[in-house]
Amino acid sequence: MFDSKNKSLLAVLMVIFLILAACTANPDGEHSGNDRQTPPAAEDQETNSDLSKKEPSEKVTAERKPYIGELELPVEGATGYTSVALELKASVNPDAKTIETMKAGTAFEIIREEGDWWFIKRGPSSGWLPHQYCFINLPDVIPSIVYDNTNTYSSKFVSSGKEIPTITNRALYPGKTFNGRLGKEEYIMPVLYTMSKKIHNAQQNALKEGDSLKIYEAFRPFSVQMAVVNSLSALAKKDPHVMAGINTPPWDITWFITNGVSNHQKGYAIDVSLVKVTEKKEVPIGEYSVTMITDYTEYEMPTPIHELSGASAIFTAPVSSRSTTAWKNATYTDSMNEAAMKLQSYCTSAGLSPLASEWWHFNDLEAMNEIADNPGEGKFVLTESYSSSRD
Repeated sequence: MFDSKNKSLLAVLMVIFLILAACTANPDGEHSGNDRQTPPAAEDQETNSDLSKKEPSEKVTAERKPYIGELELPVEGATGYTSVALELKASVNPDAKTIETMKAGTAFEIIREEGDWWFIKRGPSSGWLPHQYCFINLPDVIPSIVYDNTNTYSSKFVSSGKEIPTITNRALYPGKTFNGRLGKEEYIMPVLYTMSKKIHNAQQNALKEGDSLKIYEAFRPFSVQMAVVNSLSALAKKDPHVMAGINTPPWDITWFITNGVSNHQKGYAIDVSLVKVTEKKEVPIGEYSVTMITDYTEYEMPTPIHELSGASAIFTAPVSSRSTTAWKNATYTDSMNEAAMKLQSYCTSAGLSPLASEWWHFNDLEAMNEIADNPGEGKFVLTESYSSSRD
């Protein structure tokens, strides 16, 4: 039996025990043993807080959007080429120090644009070039177009339906290489920079109607130009049917293949057809998204591409190839069909001018005038690509 003193002591001890137990259970008090477990809700809140503090590079990449500009992709990272010998300058000034002289046909990467100049890089060399005298590779900046330079693997040149010896079905020059921007083998299709913007507008016109341009050739080496004219001339001397096709008034051979430097060598001409798009997809290139044509049906045109004869004429008589408006008053031939007229509409509404003798040929007369003081001769073959996505 406890006496009254012992009972009092026991009561005090019980009070102390209860106080200690309460302190141990209190989450705000100190505790020993296992660490306190954070409730699930608190864990979630802590995780979200950590995520919000992460650097932008750790976040999910935003969805790529189309490039907004004068072309489908920026010129930065595209391949350019000198159309004539140009002095590489140390600054944006024609009187600036010349770093070196780049010969005609030199390839380079475009780093940035400032006014009428490009800052370019080729190997250890870098500096400024006036871009009015430079080509730009079309697939780098308008990848939605269908490119098929048959002259680089099996030329389609014929005349009055007859094969041209040493030309038809031959690879006339190399013109396809790996394109670092597109991540695949692609044709080298250069034109003067000014012309590329009009071609872009023509392609946008076509895409809106479910169509696409199909470019067969842009720049053509001078050596190929002369090989075609010489072989066709030799064939015509032996074959009256071919001669009649290229020399029956109002036409003559020069309307189909110039005996000398042509607009293709100077960089303001394209040979182009039209296709109906049946399948396309959006493809990421660098930080942008672009439309790529994955399947199509080519429209039937008045003749096959590169039929060098009067059968390919779109007008009944020649029209000045140096006038931007003379063609508007010309009379169509009976062979001109709806598809060829659609192609002409897409291109002319973008500022290109048709060639009266070939339904596929369009010029940029603005670009022609810009280089009138120093036109190129195309005495080179282009085989290099410096294209990159620069993302």
